[in-house]
Amino acid sequence: MESYARGPARRILRRSIGEVLLDTAAKFPNGLGLVSCHQNIRLTWAEYAYEAQRTAAGLHALGLHPGDRVGMWATNCAEWAFLQFGCALAGVALVNLNPAYRPHELSFVLRKSGLKVLFMHQSDARTNYVTVLEESIGLCGGQTIGLERTIYLETPQWREFLRPPQPAMSSVHPDEPANMQYTSGTTGQPKGVVLTHVNIVNNGRFIAEYLHLSERDRVCVPVPLFHCFGCVAGTMAAATVGATVVLPAPSFSPIDTLESIATERCTAIYGVPAMFIAELNSPEFLDFDLSTLRTGIMAGAPCPIEVMKQVVSKMHCPEMVVAYGQTESSPVITMSRDTDTVEVRCNTVGSSLPETEVRIASPEGETVPLGVQGELLTRGYLVMQCYDGEPEATRKAVDEQGWLHTGDLAMMRPDGNFRITGRAKDMIIRGGENISPREIEEFLLTHPSIVEIYVVGLPDEKLGEIVAAWVRLKPGQTITAEEVRAFCRGQLAHFKIPHHIRFVDSFPMTLSGKAQKFKIREFEIEALGLEKAASQETA
Repeated sequence: MESYARGPARRILRRSIGEVLLDTAAKFPNGLGLVSCHQNIRLTWAEYAYEAQRTAAGLHALGLHPGDRVGMWATNCAEWAFLQFGCALAGVALVNLNPAYRPHELSFVLRKSGLKVLFMHQSDARTNYVTVLEESIGLCGGQTIGLERTIYLETPQWREFLRPPQPAMSSVHPDEPANMQYTSGTTGQPKGVVLTHVNIVNNGRFIAEYLHLSERDRVCVPVPLFHCFGCVAGTMAAATVGATVVLPAPSFSPIDTLESIATERCTAIYGVPAMFIAELNSPEFLDFDLSTLRTGIMAGAPCPIEVMKQVVSKMHCPEMVVAYGQTESSPVITMSRDTDTVEVRCNTVGSSLPETEVRIASPEGETVPLGVQGELLTRGYLVMQCYDGEPEATRKAVDEQGWLHTGDLAMMRPDGNFRITGRAKDMIIRGGENISPREIEEFLLTHPSIVEIYVVGLPDEKLGEIVAAWVRLKPGQTITAEEVRAFCRGQLAHFKIPHHIRFVDSFPMTLSGKAQKFKIREFEIEALGLEKAASQETA
């Protein structure tokens, strides 16, 4: 048999994100829609929709039109959700910006995205956003950027921006862009993944279906809203069924997450494995009543079987499942079911979501037999519209038959579940964050003492992977690993800064002169004693 599967048949909903929100608000007007614990905000679905409509009216009052783009550069907050749905109602595409961005990264997005308005914090515990923005604009030099204004969320500017809801909003076509997220992809500079209303609405509703979510559920969302995990599996999935979204804190905190589960009586919890590990190992873990939990999603990195067992037993999540995907697929491609054994949920990434085709292909493009490794390809409503402004990159990612090439190596089992066995391309995934080695390499080559550098991902039991760099210095130069990291600070997001650095005189090379990164990785796994963590990657 061939390694091909198609998920259960369902009707694809051809409605905009905004329409789904308004339908849910009409159906459950008094149901609890959104709780932001750190802001002391509690809104019914009617109130939630009203704030989204005020936001949409504010966007129109700024002179924005359907097809325009605005950016959100903030940690989790109620305003994030208002803008997500407000943009959808107004037909404006929302560009998600990572709060960890530093000038080097933000300037790139400002140049590429064409966003006209940027909604942002002024500062938080980690970042002075105003300073980073000023430095980013300076790095753009004479290059044209479309940014016309900034609106600070924690100031009167936000309240002044809002307007009374308009009686009739402009019609929004479900195939229009709704969201754009910059992902490192597999190589090179980040690419803007353009997702449509159809992409996001249907992926969200299928996730909700597999989790058996309803208006009676409360979903704790400690994962960032600027990722698909937060704004599709989180806010969008909840909006399709009327479940409550609970935001525990601006950014992940194990204590705040546990407290919000207990206080709000949450029934579902999301996170990458590192988050669950932090929660389980919290000294205060036993102080919180988690008995209302029943389900959730663990995704973003390989799931250690012992962690899953503890989440099932100690966190009272018998229906905890694993999901796999990427931003380019809106994001979830496969997902385990609550009826699967713990073994299936840990050793596979589940089976195809509804209306989703998956096949495993050889390097020649042929579908391989069951149990044979190849690249995982997917096709269906979930495939992104394009990489923004990059037709050639889009053609490389999505072939003429509509198959998205994920770059991940996988095998299909006879039971229809898939195992991820590696990556065909060398993207690093650290705690759910996609990291392009080439981006880090190109940045560090600007260091006056570095002549050559190669970056790889090393297995890590907590984060899935960490960033490692092999560095060759210019003759006569001497620097330390800490000096290399200091050079990165303030210019690269903290998760991109190399955790492990080794200075070398040469690199393992092919006869054609290409660095053999797999040999660098193999050397470090043995030298650092990472065999146990490496074994979890292919479990």
